[in-house]
Amino acid sequence: MVRGKVKNGKVVLQNPKALPDGAEVEVRLIKKIKKHPKKPAAKKNPQKRKTLAERMAPFIGVVKDLPPDMSVNHDHYLYGVPKQETEQFSRGRVER
Repeated sequence: MVRGKVKNGKVVLQNPKALPDGAEVEVRLIKKIKKHPKKPAAKKNPQKRKTLAERMAPFIGVVKDLPPDMSVNHDHYLYGVPKQETEQFSRGRVER
């Protein structure tokens, strides 16, 4: 198979030596080219994009009865890696 592109109405092959002069060929379009690219539609209600915290708000606090150091030691609870000791949790109470 020989590939090329159309430039100024003529097919220009990637490898011009791939075909001998006078060879009869059949051209098949691989990708359709849009003549007039569509402009993005204007948003009806332009609003500021929500922050990650705003998008995650429905999930915050959903899980109950987690260990107080879950945010720091989630790898310990999920995968069994050694716990990370922090000053906040090493005193035996959680500061909030």
